Amino acid sequence: MTIATRRFAETHSGPRARLSLDGAWDFQLEGHKPTTVVVPAPWQAHFPDLRAAAGVATYSRQLTVPQEWQGRQVIVHFGAVNYFAEVSVNGRRLGSHEGGYLPFEFVIPADLLDGEMRLDVRVTLPSADGQAFPDFPFDEIPHGKQSWYGMLGGIWQSVWLECRSEAHIAHHGIRADLVTGEVTVCVELAAAFTGSLNIRLLDRNGAVAASTELAVKEATHASVALKVAKVEAWSLDEPALYQAVAELCKGDVVIDADTQNFGFRTFEARDGKFFLNGQPFYMRGALDQDYYPEGIYTPPSLEFLEDQARKSKELGLNLLRCHIKVPDPRYYDVADRFGLLVWTEIPNIQTFTEKSAQRLLDTMEGILRRDGNHPSIVIWTIINEDWGTRLVESADQRSWLENAYHWLKKKDPTRLVVDNSACIPNFHVVSDIDDYHYYASVPEMAHEWADWVSSFAKRPDWSYSPNGDAKRRGDEPLVVSEFGVWGLPHPEKLLQDGKEPFWFINGLEWDSEGATYPHGVEQRFRTFQFDKVFPSFGSFIEDTQWHQFNALKFEIEEMRRHASIQGYVITELTDLHWEANGLMDMERNTRAYHNRFHEINTDVVIVPRMQRYAVWTGETASIELEISTGGKALPAAELSWSVDGAAAGKMSVQALDATSVCRLPALDLSFGEDKAGNQASVQFTLTAGGKELARNSLDISVYARRSKPVLSVSSVEPEIAQYLTSLGYEVVNADTAHVRVVSTLSQADIDAMEHGAHCVSLADVSPLPFGNLRNDQPNWNYPTGGDRGQPMPQMRVSERNGTIWKGNWVTGFSWVKRAGVFERLPGGPLTDLSFIGVNPNRVITGFRPIHFDGLVHAGTMAGWIHKPCATIAERRIGSGRIVATTFGLMREPAGADPVAATLFDCIIETAAAG
Repeated sequence: MTIATRRFAETHSGPRARLSLDGAWDFQLEGHKPTTVVVPAPWQAHFPDLRAAAGVATYSRQLTVPQEWQGRQVIVHFGAVNYFAEVSVNGRRLGSHEGGYLPFEFVIPADLLDGEMRLDVRVTLPSADGQAFPDFPFDEIPHGKQSWYGMLGGIWQSVWLECRSEAHIAHHGIRADLVTGEVTVCVELAAAFTGSLNIRLLDRNGAVAASTELAVKEATHASVALKVAKVEAWSLDEPALYQAVAELCKGDVVIDADTQNFGFRTFEARDGKFFLNGQPFYMRGALDQDYYPEGIYTPPSLEFLEDQARKSKELGLNLLRCHIKVPDPRYYDVADRFGLLVWTEIPNIQTFTEKSAQRLLDTMEGILRRDGNHPSIVIWTIINEDWGTRLVESADQRSWLENAYHWLKKKDPTRLVVDNSACIPNFHVVSDIDDYHYYASVPEMAHEWADWVSSFAKRPDWSYSPNGDAKRRGDEPLVVSEFGVWGLPHPEKLLQDGKEPFWFINGLEWDSEGATYPHGVEQRFRTFQFDKVFPSFGSFIEDTQWHQFNALKFEIEEMRRHASIQGYVITELTDLHWEANGLMDMERNTRAYHNRFHEINTDVVIVPRMQRYAVWTGETASIELEISTGGKALPAAELSWSVDGAAAGKMSVQALDATSVCRLPALDLSFGEDKAGNQASVQFTLTAGGKELARNSLDISVYARRSKPVLSVSSVEPEIAQYLTSLGYEVVNADTAHVRVVSTLSQADIDAMEHGAHCVSLADVSPLPFGNLRNDQPNWNYPTGGDRGQPMPQMRVSERNGTIWKGNWVTGFSWVKRAGVFERLPGGPLTDLSFIGVNPNRVITGFRPIHFDGLVHAGTMAGWIHKPCATIAERRIGSGRIVATTFGLMREPAGADPVAATLFDCIIETAAAG
């Protein structure tokens, strides 16, 4: 018999046929009324009153098996049900399945197939109550981000009936060798079979690339080796997919067939680098939590996943880190077809026990069985950030993790394995990748980010266990596998049927300070008078997105300066509910910067750097320049630059190897008076042979030269007096000065203001013993708080470090109202890199919303416009006035930083006015 003459036993539908059971089912959660639900989706996606509900639910539906299926094996297949499923037909129990992420099926007895049947699925979603759910309490089951965004129960992937031969292919695993062209196909049979097993390998065009036929006798397993003569590699640009078609035959009749996609590709880590198909690879990833607008866990359609992949590629991404969730299988199908690598993780547990540890390994084994053929998957993670384990404290758990790593490497030697994707204070024990997570807001934490990246690039001891049990090779690629900042989405683009999505009222349970609570964001914008700072709410939202772009740009460029760092994973691909650090929003709407992001998120990157991003007119601005090549070698090229569109110069760039960094001669520029008060945009373009290879830009704030101050000042503090003198101010006696400048206030200062004195408090300069501007009065702790809870001038001062205002996870948006004297500050209203030298380490509180209209000139807010506070603010005291600031205005020599000097002038002029 030849393949060409083979026929199918069921010519109308092939050897297998399916009947979808997706759609309407009867549903009842215990303690609630019966209703109807649409499968697939978690029940929390359907019913507002069940958003947080755990418990036991029953799904039921009537069904009839097609008459032509009689005499064949019929099964009911579930893609995934969370968490424990018990299945019965007409009251007869078929079986049960534990685990919320993987497929399972049951054979329906033949005597039940004639006539209408009732299919019942009893689903248990456990809570953390170990007494109510002693067999599998929530904390001891793999659950991923359900502990953050709510538990998800029920049938969340597709269900179908399938008819097939009793003798059929149960599993079909493929290993393809890119170098030799050899393909090993391992077939697992449902029962002992005698006949022939035929394998065909089809190339991307459907042509037969190799085939073989194997006679089997009473076999339950078979392994077949084939060789493809002319291999097409699966790659990011050309994701060539092959198909392996396995057929079980009796004579010339095909009684069962199964088709699996696969690809020829290698992914290695050696010598501190990654190699895809033997070529250098620089990882440009994004963390994807795989949540969806309405279905939550369940993607709305294949087209939705394809659109997401297309936009990911447009952003310059080459990898998605599917975060502590096992996705719908279509997720990997799309990645295979679009040429996106995937880094996949086991959903975490909360409490480490013998049972929960085994559940992790069982889940991983199920992932390998379901998803092992996908060429897009290149990395597995066992534990994320020590969630569910106690690696810092437990030697036994570190030993378990080491054993789990070796177990997984033996199971799948074709992929890399990360033991624990680490963050402070945990670490690796043994891993193929030395990865670490770190979050910092920019510009507020720009120096901190640069210092941390520089430290990590040196392969520090702190990323591996300090307990003598680390198995570090020393050449694991360094990857910053989580970092990111927020940019708020447009709320109107998230409306569902004209209403806010359900998660707008979530977030308070995560953050006790409320910064992660979206509901009312536009009202807060108006309540705190930010419509006087920004042209509109919409422009504010867009500004936060460009703020996100500029922060990510700085952070990526900083990593690209270090050749030892071989990649990064941005947090994250899309927003997840209140977590607004996505490159797209929850609906997959793109950010304002979508069409520019690939300029910095690509292989060859131009990295411009300045010590200070603000200059005086006529001052020479020195720009350090580096070229980072990533995964592509660079031919000899030319770097040209322009200023605000006008060509300004060019230089030659030597050829560079892949994954290298080259320092170029510094570029010196100066700006005339015509640029004063504006931001000059310096554009860089790298070309070779008439082809553009890279582009980038740098914004420089240009400040007009100061005139000699006309206001006189006084200060009893020698350091401040000297600084004011160096700035050109006339320092005189307090009785004749226009403005008194102090760090903290005494009662004498308050008395002077009561009688008309005007003061400036530099609240960044000295210790604040009482958490306010006074050096002699503690806070009064008035029960209702606010401005009544402090002595005059009724301002509290708080350190940002250790508070929500730090901005290392929930980003803060800092601003200066460009009005009055502050109009001379370029850019804004949000602060940018030019403010690096003066970023406040403290904030001022005690202001009611109404005060943000006229009394607060600069400040910050956290997340979804929460905890607004001041960094420049004023109050009237009697017939006098106080202007306080926490900007660091005296950190550099007087006049060196244009931002500091100009802010100083603006603040003194504000205090002197009125």
